[in-house]
Amino acid sequence: MTIFERYLTLWVALCILVGIGLGHMMPSVFQTIGAAEVAKVNLPVAVLIWLMIIPMLLKIDFAALAQVGRHWRGIGVTLFINWAVKPFSMALLGWLFIGWLFRPYLPETQIDSYIAGLIILAAAPCTAMVFVWSNLTRGEPHFTLSQVALNDAIMVVAFAPIVALLLGLSAITVPWDTLILSVVLYIVLPVIVAQALRRSTDIERMAGRLQPVSLVALLTTLVLLFGFQGEQLIAQPTVIALLAVPILIQVYFNSGLAYLLNRVSGEEHCVAGPSALIGASNFFELAVAAAISLFGFTSGAALATVVGVLVEVPVMLSVVWIVNRSKGWYERGAAVRTKAATFRKA
Repeated sequence: MTIFERYLTLWVALCILVGIGLGHMMPSVFQTIGAAEVAKVNLPVAVLIWLMIIPMLLKIDFAALAQVGRHWRGIGVTLFINWAVKPFSMALLGWLFIGWLFRPYLPETQIDSYIAGLIILAAAPCTAMVFVWSNLTRGEPHFTLSQVALNDAIMVVAFAPIVALLLGLSAITVPWDTLILSVVLYIVLPVIVAQALRRSTDIERMAGRLQPVSLVALLTTLVLLFGFQGEQLIAQPTVIALLAVPILIQVYFNSGLAYLLNRVSGEEHCVAGPSALIGASNFFELAVAAAISLFGFTSGAALATVVGVLVEVPVMLSVVWIVNRSKGWYERGAAVRTKAATFRKA
């Protein structure tokens, strides 16, 4: 691990402060960058995400994807967390914190809208950024890719019904252009580029050269995300801090539950790490676009999804740290040791 990677938490904290400061001092610059989008997908951020995930996708060998089936327990756990636990737990947390405990400190007219935004955020599982988190935990790349692809397929049919059910709506407007463009930009095209590079270059050397670029892109993305919302952060710090509470609890609850269920089922640590991270993170482009289309750009729902964006990177890095530090404890689990012994004999 390089010095840069070892002190990643420090660089993240500095980038958050730099982003907030620059966003406050140069709002017009960040507004211009923020306006460079197609179907609510910000193109500069999309380029940075490409730089983040292509080094991870270089590790994907499609011939090895057939072996993912042996991780069916991890796949089952992740799907259970993403679709049976996460949206409903967020609805409960939103009602408990925003609708009750924090109600006196928030604008009364926006309470229901805030809760709606939190639910929309939780109903959209993460896509591209998961490759970064998985790589930082030394996660199994083939499992990560297959799980992300499976989540994307399920999202097409499950996102709208779950959100409509939890919001009490007869139907919702799904921003299909955002969903489809994001999947193509963040999954399909990077996979094609990575596979082309695998055939034309020394994979290990290329991945080594691109790894620092990936981390710099991650930190630059953080500066942009906080810069986009620099003025709001300074203007509404209390509201944003209160909205962050249920999001933080939800991230740690869902990632912890996924991690523990994988341990009980006997999955390998390289699968449990990505499973926990996929179970906790969010597809924020889709969430923001859906909130804006349903409630408007200046609504509490839109703000709640934006808070999810701001929380995403630093909080997921803390989950990465927990997963890495607890590897020894995880692998001492009886089911994990039994399964490992079975594979060694085989």
